[in-house]
Amino acid sequence: MATANKKKRQRTLPPRSKVKEADTWDLGSLYADDAAWEAAFVKWEKQIKNYAKYQSTLGNGAAQLAACLKFDTKFDRLAERLGIYAFLKTAEDTADGVYQRMMGRFQHAASEASQAASFIRPEILAIPSAKFKKMLASKELKPFQLMLERLVRYKPHTLSDGEERLLAMQGQMADTSNHTFKQLTDADFKFGMIKNENGETIELSHSSFSALLHSPKRSVRKAAFHQYYDVFQSHENALAATLSGSVQRDVYYARARGYEGALQKALFADNVPECVYDNLIQAVRGRQSAIMRYLELRRRKMKLKEIHHYDTYVPILSDLDQKRTWNQAVKTVLRSLEPLGDNYCSVLEAGMTTERWCDRYPNRGKSSGAFSCGSFDGAPYILMNYQPTVLDHVFTLTHEAGHSMHSYFSAKSQPFQYYDYVIFVAEVASTFNEQLLSRHLMDQAKIDQERAYLINRDIDAIRGTIIRQTMFAEFEKVVHELAEAGEPLTLDCFKSEYGKLLEHYFGPEFVIDEQLKLECLRIPHFYRAFYVYKYATGLSAAIALSERVLNGGARELNDYLSFLKGGCSKYPLDLLRDAGVDMEEPAPVETALDRFETLVDQLDELL
Repeated sequence: MATANKKKRQRTLPPRSKVKEADTWDLGSLYADDAAWEAAFVKWEKQIKNYAKYQSTLGNGAAQLAACLKFDTKFDRLAERLGIYAFLKTAEDTADGVYQRMMGRFQHAASEASQAASFIRPEILAIPSAKFKKMLASKELKPFQLMLERLVRYKPHTLSDGEERLLAMQGQMADTSNHTFKQLTDADFKFGMIKNENGETIELSHSSFSALLHSPKRSVRKAAFHQYYDVFQSHENALAATLSGSVQRDVYYARARGYEGALQKALFADNVPECVYDNLIQAVRGRQSAIMRYLELRRRKMKLKEIHHYDTYVPILSDLDQKRTWNQAVKTVLRSLEPLGDNYCSVLEAGMTTERWCDRYPNRGKSSGAFSCGSFDGAPYILMNYQPTVLDHVFTLTHEAGHSMHSYFSAKSQPFQYYDYVIFVAEVASTFNEQLLSRHLMDQAKIDQERAYLINRDIDAIRGTIIRQTMFAEFEKVVHELAEAGEPLTLDCFKSEYGKLLEHYFGPEFVIDEQLKLECLRIPHFYRAFYVYKYATGLSAAIALSERVLNGGARELNDYLSFLKGGCSKYPLDLLRDAGVDMEEPAPVETALDRFETLVDQLDELL
């Protein structure tokens, strides 16, 4: 007979050794086993010394330069294969010492190789322009022409050997502000304990703070917000100093290298003009009324007297009570991607099933979250921690599948030196897939509540990725311009500028708690300046391209698939322009914001 105090059954994660083989990825496309990796690693490591024979010879002629670049490309290709195998093995069980050592050995050798090859860039840049132009026209250097043209763009921003050496020596010192911020916020900050909606006392941390903001109980959300920001407020002057140091570092390096400003330096590598950045900000600023309408709709449907920041994360509707097995999730994803054609879907179906690209479920010690890891020679693997009852995990699967298919097509279509796409376009293929899945699920929805939940999810994705990240991007632009004008970046300055942006982007009816102005002091991305705008442009391009493909025909589909095949064979704006969206014009962002307004209208009708 059961007793009242019988212990509840506890579910624990299985060790890696107990996971079914069919639920794991097959890394055989990289190496058959660890012994094969070891043999390849030893052979690769011995090649590092071969860089020396090319040193001080690259200006001798096209043939010598081509020979060095061929060796370097082949070496890097082997390095990628070795590094990804080691990385994926460590991801299977982060506590496994065998694979920690494997990764450590690879990283050490890769560092030695980087030092051995460090002469290549300065020697190429030292070749006189007239001579370099003649060399570049040769047959031997044709496979590397684009790579070399990109490299010599940096010539006006490359200093003398002595000056470059001094800048290089500053590397660790220049990272002090970032390192201090991380140590403060990740190691030193203690946020205390707090009760969740179930009455359980839990530790407040960065991760639990996010979960608590999704709590259906408003008192929990409010308490978490103020308790979390109390800690930031007690360290606000130190945090303002670290952020100021990061901005001043950006300004210093931009000036040292002869750029007009920190923004120009940040955009230079992708050959992105500043109008792309400015158009994004202007387009989003122009939709304040739509943002206000959604926030008012949220306030009304949540039956709140006033809406605060901590009321904007919890879903208006409760999560859908649905369950999808892995195979059902794969089937749903594939059906949603049918507009991309039989070839796309058949390759992906095989990858997610028989060819075992995916490591499906959690196990003890496995890396958290999800990622796609593509390579030139191996399959584009996907790590998941799939839970059948979480709808967001189906979206995560199609998101990572978008990355993997981007890698797959690029590797099949480009040589090694041009297959790896840059961050500016990386989120396009993944969020494109999410758009198709969302629309498919909306079409399949059987009740208004299900459709409303999906619409609300889409609205919040656009609000979080385009609108919010654009506000972050404008803040970065403003504070860097202030620093370049000689304005001291004090705590009051940061809070004042961020407060102005909060008021503009979220409006007078949105209650801005005084502590919310400290949000600018807790965003890690601000220590990697002018990066967040790529999230906004990426989703904007994905929405515009998905509408173009869904409403178009064979030409529009072919344009998009050609984009997936492009790798980095062109600059990102050119790749997207060929696919059908011109990010130098405001139209793609406007299309995404039109979608936002349409979804708000639909949600208002359904609720």
